[in-house]
Amino acid sequence: MPLRALARVNLAAIERNVARLRGGLAPGAQMCAVVKADAYGHGAAPCARAALRGGASWLAVATAQEALALREAGIEAPLLVMGALSKEEVGVAVAARADIVAWDPAFLELVPPDRPVRVHVKLDTGMGRLGTRELGQALAVAERVMSRANLELAGAMTHFATSDEDLEFLEAQLAAFAPFVAQVRRQAPRALVHAANSAATLRVPASHFDLVRCGIAIYGCDPMHEDPGQHGLEPALELTSYVAAVKRARPGESAGYGRRFIAERETWIATVPIGYGDGVRRALTNNCDVLIGGRRYPLVGTVSMDNITVEVGSAGAVGVGETVTLIGGDRAERVSAEEVARRLGTINYEVVTALLPRVPRHHHRDGAPCDE
Repeated sequence: MPLRALARVNLAAIERNVARLRGGLAPGAQMCAVVKADAYGHGAAPCARAALRGGASWLAVATAQEALALREAGIEAPLLVMGALSKEEVGVAVAARADIVAWDPAFLELVPPDRPVRVHVKLDTGMGRLGTRELGQALAVAERVMSRANLELAGAMTHFATSDEDLEFLEAQLAAFAPFVAQVRRQAPRALVHAANSAATLRVPASHFDLVRCGIAIYGCDPMHEDPGQHGLEPALELTSYVAAVKRARPGESAGYGRRFIAERETWIATVPIGYGDGVRRALTNNCDVLIGGRRYPLVGTVSMDNITVEVGSAGAVGVGETVTLIGGDRAERVSAEEVARRLGTINYEVVTALLPRVPRHHHRDGAPCDE
């Protein structure tokens, strides 16, 4: 029998996505693969190795513990922790030999004085989250980094707020970033300048600078939330379960909590042992299709923690044990992460990162098993 829930991740697709993105970079720009949040739900260490094979020269994460986990997995590539760090987390990041991000002079006092540490200074040009909005403060932090013997000014960075939709605002962010870039290049010519996420990498070559930070696109999802194929990207993840039971539903009989599906005619209902405890959002109740035998069938009734129910029509339509695809392709049909996101009113990022730990990740290369 198949596993009750399984996420199969094609590492070869990740390699090809990285190579495709890297092939479109401005001359001299390097590729940083973002593998935070367990590589957007795909498995951090295997995906990091795949990205490096595909041509990435850097890796980026959000937390110090993510950096440490990569080092413990034997990954030695240059590594950037992009998120905010407490004093304890700074120590973890430094122990992992990761670069860190600063924007406040007080933060530098948390950095151990007896360890060499590479620092990237962040200017907030419009995202409104981390980083300083003040050019003067960003320059002051950069100067303080250069004044300390154990610190190296390794980078100057910003982050775009609207690269998947509003390019006019992105251009305004680039303009705000330019004075900072010019000053850093004069004072620290070896520092890497970086700003572009996946959408900017695909849409705005002027944003490539020395390094791009690609996340969602390396996993074959469209950063513009439409069709990955339009950008030559291959979805790397498929999510499957199986038909555990098939039973008749007569008119007036229901399926699931709250009786949110009541049969209007005689039909058949398949129970599939996967639910929101695995990452299938409850908001997909009566609101998505799954694939069985290359055909689409509607999910009906409430998504529960461990099961969903699917209307399969006539008695012989599906059998117990058949594979059910919730994300991925089956013959000529495909349910993409982008389609699921549209059903939910969200983005593909949330769909793939929502997969919970009890769903095993099986990594392969174009169907061939691998030991990652």
